[in-house]
Amino acid sequence: MLIEKERGRGAILAVTTVLFLFLAIAAMRQSQILSLIDSELISHVHHDSTALTGVFKLITTLASPTLDLLYMIIIAGLLWGFKYKIPALWAIGYGFGGNVLGTIIKKIVARQRPVGHMASDDGYSFPSGHVLGTFMVAAILFLVVLPLMQNNLQRLLIQTILCLWVLLVMFSRVYLQAHYATDTIGAVLLAYAWLQGAEYLYVWLAPKLKRVKFLSNSRGVED
Repeated sequence: MLIEKERGRGAILAVTTVLFLFLAIAAMRQSQILSLIDSELISHVHHDSTALTGVFKLITTLASPTLDLLYMIIIAGLLWGFKYKIPALWAIGYGFGGNVLGTIIKKIVARQRPVGHMASDDGYSFPSGHVLGTFMVAAILFLVVLPLMQNNLQRLLIQTILCLWVLLVMFSRVYLQAHYATDTIGAVLLAYAWLQGAEYLYVWLAPKLKRVKFLSNSRGVED
């Protein structure tokens, strides 16, 4: 099975959830310490460079929540086409479920964006939707696509590129003053915590779903 049982998954879920809740509550209460840390980080990251601004605008466009959802749909479609039907459904569920969680939490926390953000970056700040979606796309590739590759070196190279891409998106959002640094960290924690929960659901539901007639020939699930 592509996603197996792991003994430490529960502990990881608990730790990441606690850390995320700590950041979310601090952001919601407008913690002065959190604000000070974020302000310092933005002042060190942001520089008025036309070239850099152009590069980071391109990165942030490619990592927009809408495109992230499109990437997930394309990945799921390819998985389905190669008979990885249940992993495809899991990828869609993880991606769309994470976006719903992110939207709900944004409205609950209701954190305002940094002063100086672009007019196109509307809505609340915590957690970053760009980083949330990017992390989920990377996680789907890590868990249900890259394990299918036979070449270990190529797999390692793509894994490295994916990690760097997530970091670049995080940096770009802070550089463009669209988010505070803790918004991007919160997005990673939320995506990772939700990933642990989604993996639990896969391990539990995948064997049951394979009994459904049109999913019975799905690959990636043990009989």
